[in-house]
Amino acid sequence: MELTFTSKVFATETISLAGTTEQIVRGGRDKFHLLPKAFDGIKQIGVIGWGSQGPAQAQNLRDSLAGTEIRVTVGLRQGSSSFAKAREAGFSEGDGTLGEMFEVIRNSDMVILLISDAAQAKTYRQVFDAMRPGATLGLSHGFLLGYLNSIGETFPDNINVVGVCPKGMGPSVRRLYVQGKEVNGAGINSSFAIEQDIDGRATDHALGWAVAIGAPYIFQTTLTHEYRSDIFGERGILLGAVHGIVEMLYRRYVMQEGMSEEQAFIASVENITGPISKTISHHGILAVYEQLDDGGKAVFERAYAHAYHPAFEILLEIYDEVASGNEIRSVIMAGERFDRYPMGKIDGTRMWQVGEKVRAARTDEAPPVNPLTAGIYCATMMAQIDLLLEKGHCYSEVANESVIEAVDSLNPYMHYKGVAFMVDNCSTTARLGSRKWAPRFDYNFSQQALVDFDSGKPADGKLIEAFRNHKIHQALATCATLRPPVDIAVVG
Repeated sequence: MELTFTSKVFATETISLAGTTEQIVRGGRDKFHLLPKAFDGIKQIGVIGWGSQGPAQAQNLRDSLAGTEIRVTVGLRQGSSSFAKAREAGFSEGDGTLGEMFEVIRNSDMVILLISDAAQAKTYRQVFDAMRPGATLGLSHGFLLGYLNSIGETFPDNINVVGVCPKGMGPSVRRLYVQGKEVNGAGINSSFAIEQDIDGRATDHALGWAVAIGAPYIFQTTLTHEYRSDIFGERGILLGAVHGIVEMLYRRYVMQEGMSEEQAFIASVENITGPISKTISHHGILAVYEQLDDGGKAVFERAYAHAYHPAFEILLEIYDEVASGNEIRSVIMAGERFDRYPMGKIDGTRMWQVGEKVRAARTDEAPPVNPLTAGIYCATMMAQIDLLLEKGHCYSEVANESVIEAVDSLNPYMHYKGVAFMVDNCSTTARLGSRKWAPRFDYNFSQQALVDFDSGKPADGKLIEAFRNHKIHQALATCATLRPPVDIAVVG
């Protein structure tokens, strides 16, 4: 997929990623003075919702636009308990920066819709009816487009429709923005998409929005590719797959290899969220393999080779389910069920209780990388990369959705409080997807990958060679040059 765009406000540049070229914009606080020009025609930005992305984006936009004539107003459902939280963050009915959602939509020139996916599907007609002709609708996820496609509906033809999609959860978007006050460009990478441009200003509205929330590097995609890669990714390596992997490995290490529960947790969960993620974040996926000794490399190769195809099999099914609209319909139906039977939590099992003890006993010394864990995790990550490339996604999207978002945004929070905590506290769409697909990864690895591994079956040399020489390593190296020198500091 080759996309090009023109900005009247921001400088663009072309980067080379694994033999392909992409056009990007670099963010940074040195671009904030350009925001009033980027938001030409906009006097009020309404941020609708206070879930994962809402608090982060509303506060970042407000801080970035301080001193300008553009007001950022939060809109919430009447009677929502989130009003108190928004007031704590400095938004107020008295100064016009907090109000009822549809009133805010009616009074805004740009509406950033950050309510849940199910709520968007339920209220989209009211949202469209409340929007001003000529206004800009902003989405941080293409779910609504996927839903409209599935029911034969479209966006109104008298508004701009753009997407700005941070490649990380809301708390990371805010945390890195705050940390980046002293480091220009610190934040979460973002894609942007132009679905409708009725007045020639949509691109700069989107780029201004991305810069204002702190994105250090901004790349172009389409809303269709965004929702497919995003819903797919959170069911894959970002959440569902890693959940299935650690459950399977923890069980194996205790029951087959005789590890204590604490050792098993360290060899599975702590390995992935700690040293494996940190290595990938700073040095790339291949570095995880290269840092092992010869014996470790041999174990990694067999684990990788036997896990790759079982992982790809599940990932292909997930992608097809997302692209067909089945997964979107599943989320909508689940939302209706949860009105009667809310989702329970999963962090009360013995494994996650052990995790609390392990985290409490941590030292500054990272555990050694377990080559079996590393091989299975990296195989799943590489299978996801290969599938997205096969489906025509650009390298920036593939790298961010399969690697950077995992190791720089989600996994640090998993390391801080556990994978189960992340599953229990992410968006309903992601939470549902993880619960649905994690057991499938667990099953496929247990029934196929580990059976071949334990039988002594040798690694497929061609598969290992393809891993060593994969173009994603070059693409990640280029992406690393766009990364601010700031690691997210996760605090309570």
